[in-house]
Amino acid sequence: MEHTQAPARVPTAAEPMPPKSKKAARAAFLGFAVDYFDIYLPVVALAPAIHYFQPADISGALKTTLFYLTFAVTLIGRPIGSTIFGVLSDKIGRRTSTLIAVAGFTVATFLMAALPGYQAWGYGALACLMVLRLVGGIFMGGEYTSANPLALESCPKPRRGIVGAVIAAAYPIGYIAISLVTLPLLALLPAAGLDSPYTQWGWRIPFLVGGLLGVAFFWYFYRSIEESEVWRAESAARTEATPLRQLFAGPNARRLAQVFVLMSGLWFAVQAIISPMSGLLITHLRQDPDAVTAALLVSNVALFAGYLVFGHLGQRHGRRRVLFLSGVATATASAIGFLAAIALLRAGDQFVLAMAVYTACLVISVSPYGVATVYLLEAFPTRVRASGYGVAFSYSLIIPSCYSFYMLGLSSIMPYVYTPVVLIVLSGVLTAIGARLGPETRDADLAPTPSS
Repeated sequence: MEHTQAPARVPTAAEPMPPKSKKAARAAFLGFAVDYFDIYLPVVALAPAIHYFQPADISGALKTTLFYLTFAVTLIGRPIGSTIFGVLSDKIGRRTSTLIAVAGFTVATFLMAALPGYQAWGYGALACLMVLRLVGGIFMGGEYTSANPLALESCPKPRRGIVGAVIAAAYPIGYIAISLVTLPLLALLPAAGLDSPYTQWGWRIPFLVGGLLGVAFFWYFYRSIEESEVWRAESAARTEATPLRQLFAGPNARRLAQVFVLMSGLWFAVQAIISPMSGLLITHLRQDPDAVTAALLVSNVALFAGYLVFGHLGQRHGRRRVLFLSGVATATASAIGFLAAIALLRAGDQFVLAMAVYTACLVISVSPYGVATVYLLEAFPTRVRASGYGVAFSYSLIIPSCYSFYMLGLSSIMPYVYTPVVLIVLSGVLTAIGARLGPETRDADLAPTPSS
């Protein structure tokens, strides 16, 4: 009797993940959280003590500009790092590339914690801070560009949507963590001037925490995480052409253009809804800073849950469909909700209701990142996956990152506090168009094929 081989059993979403997959997913989440913790160090922890690095006799406008530069140089570094480490990850492996990146931003963070101030080094102190933030940003861009492909390549297909959402949800976790470290320090060590304890040494504690988190993550990754088997299988058939040359040619280039539009839309959502909100609430709408900080922490907790919900929806109903519908909802419901939240704040005594409406807008417009992370990684073949993911994710931030200039220009034709609404609508339109132009990827095989 002729025996036929039974077809391979396809795992279902209800089945537990293999231990190797769990470790890789856990590592990607932790690495992304540490990454975002370090990104927000100057915004949250150093902001009350930024005059430690500045002369006292410069104008307020220049002080503000120099402060924002400490954050901007990190964002500049991330696209550079995503290019460098995307190529490294595709050429020498996800694991090795991740370890190099984590070691780099960990060292940069520790060095920042040890910097003297303006009184000791003059403008040299500020220059060193800027350089270290730029270098740290380059290595931060390398961390997620390497670790995230490894995690998703190790993940069973039915679980990729949920795992991608969990990894992406490290963004609000990083913000929450840095806030929880910094706020008690400010309560114990008020930043009351140049000679206050927080200004002189208190701000260094969150940087030291960030460095220690980097050390812990490096050790965990080195001891626990194996190289991607998908990448290993592809490496034997790797061509001489560089990953970037392959990325910017043929079908890969067309997919890159499509996901670049999609990610530009999602980054506009972040820059319109998250980035200016603290300043709008405190400076322009005269809300209590402590209440604003507490409310934004609650909003980020809701955002974490939103990532997981959208990841589940993307796994069940398809990435493309969920991204398209979220774009439509952003351009309509989220834009209207943001208008309503600002109107409530301007009316007075409606802070709680206004922040609840704002949180709903935040979840609608930013939670789709929980789908976009896995969608980007499914968009490219193995030999250019890290490069494509890194370039699409990081370079699409550049145009939206100029949001403050767009808001300033729009303020000539409408009240400044309402200008984010225009960017929210633009965000939704770009997200919907980007999703509409692309294919569904939920059933894509990440393992290499002869045609990849």
